[in-house]
Amino acid sequence: MKYLCLICAETVMEGMSDDAAAKHFDEYTEFTQAIRDSGHYLSCNRLLPANAAITLRVRGGKVSITDGPFAETKEQLVGYYLIEADDLNEAIQVAARIPGAKLGCVEIRPVAEDPKTLEALGLVK
Repeated sequence: MKYLCLICAETVMEGMSDDAAAKHFDEYTEFTQAIRDSGHYLSCNRLLPANAAITLRVRGGKVSITDGPFAETKEQLVGYYLIEADDLNEAIQVAARIPGAKLGCVEIRPVAEDPKTLEALGLVK
């Protein structure tokens, strides 16, 4: 199964001291290599801070755009890992090693791979 691990934190890399950010990047480099080696890795990336985001809505055929994230919260989505794991327990074991879990939280969400979803996304015919 595939799991999306959404990393949330109050402090983003841009808000850290140079030394703290360098240490955190090193932790991520080590973690990412470890899950590549173990076969769990599918994809990952870091997101820019929430002030770089926009929120888009379509209502009645009209598009509206607002600056920033939808909800005001201390923690913000800062990155993700898409992993492959045999089950939720294995996904938890992998996600528990994500360096951001020590500073914020990681939401683990199974990726929908049912036939209707895969067909709607054009991933199967």
